[in-house]
Amino acid sequence: MAQELTVSIVIPAYNEEETIRHCLLAAIDQTVSAEEIVVVDNRSTDGTRAAVEAMQAAFPEANIRLISQTEEQGITPTRNAGFDAATGDILGRIDSDSAIEPDWVEQVKNAFATGEFDAASGPVEYYDMPLRKFGHQADDTMRQIMVKLAGQYVFLFGSNMALTKRSWLAVRDEVCLDREDLMHEDLDLSVHLALKGFKVGYVPAMVAGMSARRLDSAPKDYLFYVQRFERTYAHHGIHDPGLLAPMAVFLGIYPALHLERKVEALHDARVSSKTSAVDA
Repeated sequence: MAQELTVSIVIPAYNEEETIRHCLLAAIDQTVSAEEIVVVDNRSTDGTRAAVEAMQAAFPEANIRLISQTEEQGITPTRNAGFDAATGDILGRIDSDSAIEPDWVEQVKNAFATGEFDAASGPVEYYDMPLRKFGHQADDTMRQIMVKLAGQYVFLFGSNMALTKRSWLAVRDEVCLDREDLMHEDLDLSVHLALKGFKVGYVPAMVAGMSARRLDSAPKDYLFYVQRFERTYAHHGIHDPGLLAPMAVFLGIYPALHLERKVEALHDARVSSKTSAVDA
C-alpha cells in the first residue's frame, strides 16, 4: 500500500499582521490537516511575528513553524526559503492574505496522488468583493480557458498553488531571483518546471479565498503589475500571444472593479462616521 503524501503549507509574509491570523485559521481548520504550516517572515516591521507566535501558542497541535528570511527583501527569496525549509512531499504555497477552503489540503492530496502532474494551481474567490460565489465561477472558467491557451507553459498562481518537493529540488538553483522585481515569481517558477519536463496542472477543487486589494492600486501601478506576464515570458525568450491572455483579462476587469472598490470604501467610511457620531 502506497504511503499517503504529506503536505506542507508555505506562507511568505511581510508586514501582514492584519491578515496572517485569518490566513492561519483557514490553514488550520481543514478536513485533513497539513503536516506543517511554515510562515516565512521577511523583515517585517509590524506585529506579524507576534501574531504568528500567538497562533502557535493557541494551536500547538497545528505545527506552525515561524522562520526568518533576512538576507534579502522580496517574495522570491522568501518563498525559496520556505520551500527549502518545508519537509512535506507536497509544498503548498499561499499568500498571507489567502484563506484556503476547509478541504484544500484534502483536495491537494487527492489531486497529487494521481501522479498526473508535478505542480498545480486552483481557482480563487475574492472574499472582500460582493457575489463571491459568482466570482469563483468566473475565475474558474477564466483559468480553465487560459490553461488550454498556455500549452506546455501552464502558469502557477502564487496565492493558491502546490508542487512536489522533488520538482522544487530539481529547479531551485535555476529559478530567477529577479532582484529588479520585474517578473511574476510564480510564473517564472512554472516556466522553469516546464523546461525541466515537469507537468503543471489545474485542479478546480483546490479553492482558496484571497483579497482583491490589488485592485486598489493606482492605474499605473496595476499596469506595471499586469505587464509582469509579458516581461517574465520575454525574459525566457518565449513569445506566444496566446500566453498573454491573462494580461488582457486582468486589464479588462480593472476599471469596473477598481471603481467598485472605491465606492465600497467610501460607503464604509460614511457608515463608520455615522456610527462614531451616534456613539459619541
